[in-house]
Amino acid sequence: MQFAHSIINWYHTHQRDLPWRRTKDPYRIWLSEIMLQQTRVNQGMAYYLKFVQHYPTVQHLADAPEDAVMKDWQGLGYYSRARHLHATAKHIAYERGGKFPETAKELQKLKGIGVYTSAAIASFCFGEVRPVVDGNVARVISRFLAIEDAIDSTAGKKALEESAAALIISESPATYNQAIMEFGALQCTPKSPECDRCPVAGSCAALAKGLVNRLPLKLKKTKQTTRYFDYFIFHHQEHLWINRREKKGIWQHLYDFPLIEHSGFPSREALLQHALFVKWTEGSTYRILQASPAYKHILSHQKLHVRFWEVELSKATKGLDGYRKIAGHTLGNFAVPRLLENYLATQQKARTVEIAFPE
Repeated sequence: MQFAHSIINWYHTHQRDLPWRRTKDPYRIWLSEIMLQQTRVNQGMAYYLKFVQHYPTVQHLADAPEDAVMKDWQGLGYYSRARHLHATAKHIAYERGGKFPETAKELQKLKGIGVYTSAAIASFCFGEVRPVVDGNVARVISRFLAIEDAIDSTAGKKALEESAAALIISESPATYNQAIMEFGALQCTPKSPECDRCPVAGSCAALAKGLVNRLPLKLKKTKQTTRYFDYFIFHHQEHLWINRREKKGIWQHLYDFPLIEHSGFPSREALLQHALFVKWTEGSTYRILQASPAYKHILSHQKLHVRFWEVELSKATKGLDGYRKIAGHTLGNFAVPRLLENYLATQQKARTVEIAFPE
């Protein structure tokens, strides 16, 4: 109990003024928690404010077209969050009369809401005595109690769960949960925490054992796969062709361009003889307006190497019938992956360039 009160006292002095802390509206709390998963506060803030402006209630979000929601999410990454957010908004608005469940157990039945998010909503909005355990909280608890089991192991998860339940106080669960999350974000940081200014340093087992910089321990390492993409931006008069990614995987429900994926980049000559490129251009003459160098784009589980080809066609072809033909000036209305967004931002006009290609 002393630990909780010390953390809360620290919080009253050091807490950041964040807009989602000024409300108990479950819609806005839910929105902020989904956005801040795998996202820094300073990045998520702008998206939160935009969503609150565009979709002030869960009903507004439910009624919005998915493409509009994805466009507003563009650049925030982990796009399954946006798809689940929209699906859950529809369920709450249309099936539950706009009301959120009030317990963590019931909240977990909603798409995209797991143990952590359900605990946050239930405690912040409805006062349920349910501890939140995000990455910041896991680090604080594992250090304070010197939990040496890996936090992503079965034993480590159990130890964290039991410890979190023991440390929370029933009289102010919302404040305590906010406090320990903030403490992990600002004070008990992953690297070089200021232990000499820590209010619980005298009771910290990791500090006493010299384990602060080793904890928390993790077993799992993210395995990355490497992929090679050649994107083709076909131009005819004022039109382009785009594709909505429907299959599960990266960037689902975002738009991109006709794509050829390889196990490694082929030469220019081999690429232009590829069956897909031949299909897309058959019946038309073409001119390569621009060919980019290879860009490297790192995702959580994948490393992408990507080239962009700007191609002018003398006429539209049947080979592109499976793609969506749009006026070029409307491209900004469609949600695209950050990689494409960055490329397009630097390419306002197609221009012919000389570039060396791998043989």
